[in-house]
Amino acid sequence: MTKANTSRSTPLSEPSHQAMEQAAEWFALLRSGEASDADRAQWQAWLASARENVDAWHYVERISRRFEPLQGNPARRAAVSAFQRANEPCLKRRETLLGIVTLLGVGVLGWGCWSHTPLPGIAMARRADHRTATGEQREIFLSDGTRVWLNTATAISEDFSIGQRRLRLVAGEILIQTASDPLRPFLVDTPQGSLYPIGTRFTVRLDRGETFVAVYEGAVEVITAGGEGATLSAGKQTHFTERALAFVEVADPARQVWSQGILLADNIPLADMVRELRRYRPGHLGLSPEVADLRVFGSYPINDPDRALAMLESVMPIRVHRRMSWWVSIEPER
Repeated sequence: MTKANTSRSTPLSEPSHQAMEQAAEWFALLRSGEASDADRAQWQAWLASARENVDAWHYVERISRRFEPLQGNPARRAAVSAFQRANEPCLKRRETLLGIVTLLGVGVLGWGCWSHTPLPGIAMARRADHRTATGEQREIFLSDGTRVWLNTATAISEDFSIGQRRLRLVAGEILIQTASDPLRPFLVDTPQGSLYPIGTRFTVRLDRGETFVAVYEGAVEVITAGGEGATLSAGKQTHFTERALAFVEVADPARQVWSQGILLADNIPLADMVRELRRYRPGHLGLSPEVADLRVFGSYPINDPDRALAMLESVMPIRVHRRMSWWVSIEPER
């Protein structure tokens, strides 16, 4: 399956859900062309009242650039102008980064001034041999007969030579069914270390500076960049950084069903479900803290996240609010 990792936490500097929704509401009003002078004055007062509001507005602006062209109406110009005055230092840095990324032909979503934009990783993903877009999944066959399933927003590079078969996972998640080739060992590199599978079926995922690996058949030797190692037999999983290897755990065989377009939820918090759906749906998917701990059961189509949201809405006390096509929030049912 595709299950959310409950050990991960959101960045401490992330604006609150309330601030994000307020920013989106102001953005929609100012963009509509129906905002009055009084509305714009109130918006500027809201923007100036807290740094969190500036950060939230910054985020909404950033996402909007990916989905809508700049509009020339006065309300839009007023919003951009006021935002520039309120957040000019951060904006200058953002524009510099966006200019570099534009030259690469890639858009970047991020948290602006408080997060590091992974430009080297973006460049590597663009040069990768095989890639998928957000929400796309694909199965490929390598020249030796190895099957590789690429999950959403994934990039891999391939280096097959006389003496070895090497893949590098640049971004995202892959499921691999290795083909037998006694003369050429198989190797998977990630930024945190290397994996040496032996006649196996296993999944590898990059997630917030860590590599996750789960083995379903055969065995995989794991060696971190710092030299720490372990061998995972079938039915085991772990995650590791460049310097540390976590405890080996029992792998959930259902985790691999993402390759069939299924997200399986077995009594997980709605927050984990939403965190996973965000990987498959472009734009913003927000979640009110009031419903974050609701439990989710069932199987959902990850290749159609909007349908998955509709399914959740039909069986849970929640409301899926679509403020804009690229801004969706999950709120308590009123």
